[in-house]
Amino acid sequence: MKRTVLAVALTVLLLGGLASAAPTRGGVLRVGLSGDPLNMDPHQSVAFSDRQIFQNIFDKLVDINQDLQIVPMLATSWTISPDARTYTFRLQRNVVFHDGTPFNAEAVKYNFERMLDPAFASPRRSEVNLVQKMTVVDPATVQIDLEKPFSPFLATLSDRAGMMISPAAARRLGRGIALEPVGTGPYKMVERRPQERIVIERFDQHWDKTAGNVDRIIYRPFTDEQARLANIKAGELDVIEQIPPTEAANLKNDARLKLYERGGVGWNGLWINVVGATPFANRALRQAFNATIDRRTLVRVVFGDAASPANGPFPAALLGADAGPNARIPERNLDLARAKLREGGQPNGFAFTVTILPGRVSQQVAQVLQSMAAEAGIRVNIELVEGGALLAKYTTRQFDATLATWSGRPDPDGNIHGFFVTGGGFNYSAYTNSKVDAMLDAARILTVADHRRRAYAEILTVLNEDLPIIFLWWPKEFKLLSPKVQGFVHISDGMMRFRNVWLTP
Repeated sequence: MKRTVLAVALTVLLLGGLASAAPTRGGVLRVGLSGDPLNMDPHQSVAFSDRQIFQNIFDKLVDINQDLQIVPMLATSWTISPDARTYTFRLQRNVVFHDGTPFNAEAVKYNFERMLDPAFASPRRSEVNLVQKMTVVDPATVQIDLEKPFSPFLATLSDRAGMMISPAAARRLGRGIALEPVGTGPYKMVERRPQERIVIERFDQHWDKTAGNVDRIIYRPFTDEQARLANIKAGELDVIEQIPPTEAANLKNDARLKLYERGGVGWNGLWINVVGATPFANRALRQAFNATIDRRTLVRVVFGDAASPANGPFPAALLGADAGPNARIPERNLDLARAKLREGGQPNGFAFTVTILPGRVSQQVAQVLQSMAAEAGIRVNIELVEGGALLAKYTTRQFDATLATWSGRPDPDGNIHGFFVTGGGFNYSAYTNSKVDAMLDAARILTVADHRRRAYAEILTVLNEDLPIIFLWWPKEFKLLSPKVQGFVHISDGMMRFRNVWLTP
């Protein structure tokens, strides 16, 4: 028998319940972002800030609710074949893209073909590479056949891989669509000034007439977290996406603002370059540095109760949180660090550079790590690099170690596979291990939770020795809003969905 997910009222599912008051229309919502969005093409984007804009200009095939359950969006329902290889999606009717062209099954097929095209080199390709065939059954029905079962498939479609762009615009603009995105969302792009602002406006032809309550949303980047906070306190912003973690306790008691808090689905740590002219090409030296880190002290000093120490990619909200090393926070061990230095041929220590974005938190983290490592003779140099330049360093592997921030995905596969599988879209460490590759791929086809949990424990046992990423902390998710912002629902993925938000005077 096929498993079927029936369509339900979108507003209730996406909001997690009915609003307490009737929404009103009008006004301008001003949003402070932690960084300047880099690429407005969801099939090419790799930045967190990009995704914040995407939530409101692109509809996805499916979304998630507050319980991280999959809910309908452009797909009103779907069926999954008994062998878990064929997904048949029924689509919303009478949907148009911002350029007036129709959204239909052919558009879905085009979007998958675009992501799968090797010449296009989409970061999404590794997320959907098990898609074997797309069949247009009729204009409102598309069938997607997978090479083998893929448990995270629907969760994958709740993010950028499920965001639908206009085929006509993509053909006309080519790579230029990264500057002029065309989706089906309740808001459309009208202005972009790099490092200054992005402006989106209500799309009056949107298929969901309950969405798009504000006239205009203005996003402004503030890399300095104190500047973001000062602007919302001064009434210059209505929403900020991140707060200084040590301010959480004070902001909970600030009657002028509303602080939303949830356990997150993301992780933070260090990408370690394991190849080339870097000391970390030597595994023993990676292990030596890791042994100098006191994660509990790091979190207490920098974050207070706004984060928890981590030793893996799965925070408490995700399946796998209790999987092997992920559930065991290692103690600092300077004797082990010195033994590993001797094993690695550097008994007197070594030097490396950690590359970070500007900002108080990242600098504090780097300084704490610097101080801890120094006690074992490991010298940590700190290099500050702006967002675009840092991304270039990732992709060309011009770094020894760099702070890694991953906002997380609702399925554990999204927090691990692309970071460690050979050639993965986020494998900036250049890590390769055929055993890990096989185990990661095997975990994707398991459907029983306990089986997946055991698989991840085995994988993390290997990764805990190889250390291509050193996991450090799991952040909580905070959003700070003006009281005039109504209807906002805080979801653990940290994405700000404004389609059902409205403003009071």
